[in-house]
Amino acid sequence: MDSKLQEQLDEQEIKINQIHESVMKTERYMRFTFWTTIVVFALPLLIAVFAIPAIISSFSSTMGDLQSLGL
Repeated sequence: MDSKLQEQLDEQEIKINQIHESVMKTERYMRFTFWTTIVVFALPLLIAVFAIPAIISSFSSTMGDLQSLGL
């Protein structure tokens, strides 16, 4: 095989390995970003769906108790 051709193939292999490494880093970053978004945004939203009705119910019963006392 021609030495120039072999040299070009070796350079391409090095570049492909660098691209693969970069893609793997990007994949890890995107996975981290996905889970961070879930924890920071979606989880509090889900908690709020259950907490807000309980807070409103508690507030309503407290106001009803205060009204029955004549305050």
